[in-house]
Amino acid sequence: MSKTVDMELKKAFTELQQKMLETTQKLKLADLQIEALKRNIQHSLLTDKEISALSPDTRTYETVGRMFLLTDIADVRKNLQKKSDTYSEKIKSLENKKNYLEQNLKDSENNLREMVQQRKEAAENS
Repeated sequence: MSKTVDMELKKAFTELQQKMLETTQKLKLADLQIEALKRNIQHSLLTDKEISALSPDTRTYETVGRMFLLTDIADVRKNLQKKSDTYSEKIKSLENKKNYLEQNLKDSENNLREMVQQRKEAAENS
């Protein structure tokens, strides 16, 4: 009987270890993506600040693929704001994903602790 219990615990520990590795990798990836998005937001804000200092009749260009289009300053600023908003939404989504992964990992650890505790109690009662 104790052999099967040990095998079950070993299997549960192995699964938890694998899950922890996967979750840790996903969390690191989410952190990297969040940092990249924050840099993009900062870049957009700095660009907007520089463009706002230009006179309204200044010729500005926006990239579309491999070409540049002549664009009004107001449109460039509006597009920069849209990009910043999109990046902010992606950051919120990634942070929600991180919270979910962390909670899922904690739940798995708690389930494993409960299993170990139940096995200890069963062994003491036998």
